[in-house]
Amino acid sequence: MTTPLAAGFAMPAEWAPHEGCWMIWPERPDNWRLGAKPAQRAFIEVASAIARFEPVTMLVSARQYENARAMLPESVRVVEVSTNDSWCRDVGPSFLLGPGGQLAGVDWPFNAWGGLKGGLYFPWDLDDQVAGKILGLERATRFRAPFVIEGGAIHVDGEGTVLVVEQCVLNENRNEAITREDMERMLKEYLGAKHVIWLREGVPHDETDGHVDNLACFVRPGVVLLTWCDDPADPHYAVSRDAEARLLAARDAQGRQLVVERIPMPTPMFFTKEEAEGVDATASGMNRREGERMAASYVNFYIANGAIIAPCFSVETDAPARDVLARVFPDKEIVLVPAREILLGGGNIHCITQQQPKSNT
Repeated sequence: MTTPLAAGFAMPAEWAPHEGCWMIWPERPDNWRLGAKPAQRAFIEVASAIARFEPVTMLVSARQYENARAMLPESVRVVEVSTNDSWCRDVGPSFLLGPGGQLAGVDWPFNAWGGLKGGLYFPWDLDDQVAGKILGLERATRFRAPFVIEGGAIHVDGEGTVLVVEQCVLNENRNEAITREDMERMLKEYLGAKHVIWLREGVPHDETDGHVDNLACFVRPGVVLLTWCDDPADPHYAVSRDAEARLLAARDAQGRQLVVERIPMPTPMFFTKEEAEGVDATASGMNRREGERMAASYVNFYIANGAIIAPCFSVETDAPARDVLARVFPDKEIVLVPAREILLGGGNIHCITQQQPKSNT
């Protein structure tokens, strides 16, 4: 099959109009504490917030279908699909639009963020099928990529520019011996892009090897929102400054110099003893430890039709972060959702959602 670029398809910006949002119901007890019940309540809050602005579909296993249907608002569509965990950004398709507005999507091979070289769980076969199943439900053209990457590892501006982190997309646990040149070529081919901007490292302690969606994102063409740290003792202090320097030195696909807006890194957060002990200990899952720092970020938000659905953590940085979001998205309603329970699982609101753009088909 031809590539998306050759067929005239490209990934639109996340602020382009949406047909709806996809999510996956959490239930894995060796990642989500207390049998995933607190996480399920957090996912319900996120789904309910998004459903105010656009349709939401929740993928749910057969064993949890009845429970999820009873707990979720009636407006949320519930569809039975088997998965290994609940990270729709990474296992779902990256949707594309064609020259006539036709819907398609990239089905990225998925190996649980590292396969047998540091991946977070085993097996991951059901997750690797999710993108194809979603595209099948939508009768959308499916482009199966020839390389491993996750949806949270890429961010686009809708005008030909892709933002990625070297630490993640060039990690040998995804694609052994891949060169930067090969990765750049394939990103352009499968996202319909013209230019790639490379950042060096992601947010420290990010178990995805540094997904860009925890570090930085486009808020409109030519403008990037960057997770920022002013504490010299924090490892993100150097990371944020290196990222800003690279962004300011870059040009986008249209030749523009980027404007960088800063949003504060959340007050450092760590697993409590109770939280760590609430996760089942298994040989094939995520084992949490008391005192382990979490990779919290306010950049990990969802852009809905008319709103920003963003995480908050009941810490002192919540209010300044909300102010930044209101300033950089003046035409959007800012909706903060308590998200510590999602963070405990290793990600946040952007990680558990996947937007589907409006199409003409």
